[in-house]
Amino acid sequence: MKKINIAIDGYSACGKSSTAKRVAQRLGYIYIDSGAMYRAVTLYLQHHLIDIDNLEGIAQALPQIQIDFRKAGEVFHTFLNGVDVEQEIRQPAVAAQVSEVAAMSNVRRMLVEQQQKMAAQKGVVMEGRDIGSVVMPDAELKFFMTADVDVRTKRRQDELLKKSGKLFPLEELKANLQHRDRIDSTREDSPLTRVPDAIEIDTTHITLEEQIQLICDKAMALIKQAD
Repeated sequence: MKKINIAIDGYSACGKSSTAKRVAQRLGYIYIDSGAMYRAVTLYLQHHLIDIDNLEGIAQALPQIQIDFRKAGEVFHTFLNGVDVEQEIRQPAVAAQVSEVAAMSNVRRMLVEQQQKMAAQKGVVMEGRDIGSVVMPDAELKFFMTADVDVRTKRRQDELLKKSGKLFPLEELKANLQHRDRIDSTREDSPLTRVPDAIEIDTTHITLEEQIQLICDKAMALIKQAD
């Protein structure tokens, strides 16, 4: 059966990661979380006390950073220089800086190159903010996910509570999401945008299962059509 590439872009906490993971599982595809790669770079800089304003220090650090995805049970985890950092990169301290790091052109160039190599083999579900526009502009299927900011904030709070056991204030999380939205949408290099051929999915009032099924149905129809 012919394999295709699926690009899923959109705002934070719209369900991109959860949806992309499950779609990849159902199709037997490789799941690539591009956002996790930027989070891993951010975590590396924090661990090595490299300030995000230290452009020279960041440039020197990039060649030392190796990111890959490895299967842990039924899901893929993010590995930074051989260490599983899946939990660490989801913490608020990383989330607070990742958009600034992701806006840096040299960081983006390095990671986009890695992502395109991963996608060259086909059979990839990749999610992020510039997948359909920059990383995989020739992807056979593209989606753009959005949702009401208050719904997104509550989802992020629930996600962090489940992972860390901490209940972060909604106001703090909402401010962080809105801050990230502004940076992602206005950065000069590969801003968050919906490309004309992307199918928009508003996840405000639909379930995770409905999101997954919608994408899988579109993918299977396209795959059967191509065979």
